[in-house]
Amino acid sequence: MNRIIKSVSRERELTVLIVMILITAIFVAVVAGSRFYSPGNFQSMAVQVSEFGFLALAMGLAMLTGGIDLSIVAAATLAGIVGATVLSGAIIPIEEGNGGMLIVIAIVATLVTALLCGLLNGFLIAKLSVPPILATLATMILFSGIGMVITKGQSVAVLVPGFSQLSVVTVAGIPLMFVVMLLGFIALGFFLRYSRQGRRIYLFGENSVALKFSGVKTERTILLTYAMVGLLVGFAALVMIARVNSARVGFGESYLLQAILVVVLAGFNPYGGRGRVVSILLALVLLQFLQSAFTMMAFTPFAKNMVWGAMLLFVMVINFTVARIKFGGSPKPPRPASSETENLLVTTGVPK
Repeated sequence: MNRIIKSVSRERELTVLIVMILITAIFVAVVAGSRFYSPGNFQSMAVQVSEFGFLALAMGLAMLTGGIDLSIVAAATLAGIVGATVLSGAIIPIEEGNGGMLIVIAIVATLVTALLCGLLNGFLIAKLSVPPILATLATMILFSGIGMVITKGQSVAVLVPGFSQLSVVTVAGIPLMFVVMLLGFIALGFFLRYSRQGRRIYLFGENSVALKFSGVKTERTILLTYAMVGLLVGFAALVMIARVNSARVGFGESYLLQAILVVVLAGFNPYGGRGRVVSILLALVLLQFLQSAFTMMAFTPFAKNMVWGAMLLFVMVINFTVARIKFGGSPKPPRPASSETENLLVTTGVPK
């Protein structure tokens, strides 16, 4: 029993998330019943959560450094528009036999566009010292404006046969997109936990001054972090255009609020240095359960946004209240002691 209590105390965020998922699953079973717990509905949820899962991962990665990325949805939309433009035949005419080539070009163009968006954010934050919230707010408007200029406010339809089939391909009954998302979670989790650069990302959020004076080029850490954020956004864009078979400015605007909500639910510290990938996955499951239940209950999009906003406000108030009690009136945890910082520096391979 003592071991269980210690484990629950140590993994408080995970325990809370699991309990919330179980409560939600029971609630959904009562409200929706067999309509919810059907193979078809689970496959539909797996496809829907895939694009959103990559966006939540991107937001969590930015928050690990103590920053935020308000431009993830705008960047995903812009990257999706670029990819959809290639797949529409506007750049290279669609001919019999060149569909595979166009799909490859579109995938590369989408990922490169998203990567450039991430690098621009990283440059503004690392090189020009613009606060992340202001830098990404500006680029959010910029990316949306570029997308509007390219499309003139219209949707860009995907005309290459077969690309939209990616959203319905299954592996052992599991949608391929969901499998790709899980692989992304696993890869990022291993990177953050076991790589030197991953440890530096955590340490930057914990104590960027200590990391800088240890000899690590913190600017490079930020650039790499936001470049990875951009790649994750690119994968989200690919899932997006495969699922809806088109791209347009304004698609998925509510995803930004939901991504922040997922990361907060997952226990990420807004000041940086704290958060786990597996917690994001559990928070995604919880939010998708609620999203599907709201759809079955015929909630309007406005009511959904109200619920997400109320949940975000409630979770933030609870987290900050607990932090104030725990850290003696300050919502911000104290910086690690010198010995703890040295231990982190050793794991990153940086000399003391």
